[in-house]
Formats: sequence, structure tokens, C-alpha cells
Amino acid sequence: MSAPTRSPNAAAARPPRWDQGKRCDNEAEPPSDGGPGAGPETPVVDKVNLAQKLALFSEHWSPRVVGELNGQHVRLAKLLGPFTWHHHEAEDELFLVLHGRLRMELRERVVDVEPGEFIIIPRGVEHRPVADEEVHVLLFEPASTLNTGNVREERTVEAPSRL
Repeated sequence: MSAPTRSPNAAAARPPRWDQGKRCDNEAEPPSDGGPGAGPETPVVDKVNLAQKLALFSEHWSPRVVGELNGQHVRLAKLLGPFTWHHHEAEDELFLVLHGRLRMELRERVVDVEPGEFIIIPRGVEHRPVADEEVHVLLFEPASTLNTGNVREERTVEAPSRL
């Protein structure tokens, strides 16, 4: 099987928001004088190393944005202890456990989520994440989602930082 054909003139969409205009060192910048060859900027496609991103912060219950697509945030968070009982009126929430063991308390039962497993909390379902030891999670949720849902408190993060 041969490698895919790459066309330098392929139509391009806007760069993903995690890109923040950064370019690979070996990538030539497109012409900017409006002359021949000028056109839409080709988006950069690159990988994200979750372990490297997690090493950049230590705060618990303070999600960081590491990617964005279709109005959704990909966030990383470190959890320790019990969180606040809350729900999200309009958004579903996905928790993927990367490290540690997450106990997701629901009003009617408790679900233990191990590394490599995820749980989706549907909108309107009251829940409380609990981490008896430090847990690292990847969250996938609409960009507008507040970490504390319908509750405002000292751990509410209005605008998560980007890594």
C-alpha cells in the first residue's frame, strides 16, 4: 500500500484552536503578500502528549483545555478528594480515566471507573466525582460547560486555561 497523495494546493479549513498559530520548525510559512500561491493557511495537524500536558500543572479540580473540535473541549484535570454534587442542564460529560481510580457517585448508585475506562454522565443527571487518591482524567464536553454545572462555588472555573 502506498502513502496517501499530498496536495500542496488542497483547500484548508481554519487551524484547530489548540494550534494557536504555532508551526512546526520544518514547515514553510505560506506567502503573505497576497501574490501568487497566497490563499487560505493550511492547518497544522499534530499530536498532543497527555503526559507532557499533565506535567505542566498540579492543581486539583482545575481543568485545562488541551484541544477543541466542533465546539467541544478536550480537557485534562487532576482530581483529589470529593467534588461537589452537581448536574449540567444542557450538556453531557465524558470522563476518561488516564491514571488512578475514579468513583462516580450518582444518587442511585456508585460506579468505579478504572484507567482506560470512561463514563458518560448524561445532561440532568446529578453526580459527584470522588478521588480517594490522585486521579488524572480527560474530559470531553461542550466548550460552554462549567466544571461545577448548576452550582457556583470556590472551585468553579469560568474559563479554563489552555495548555
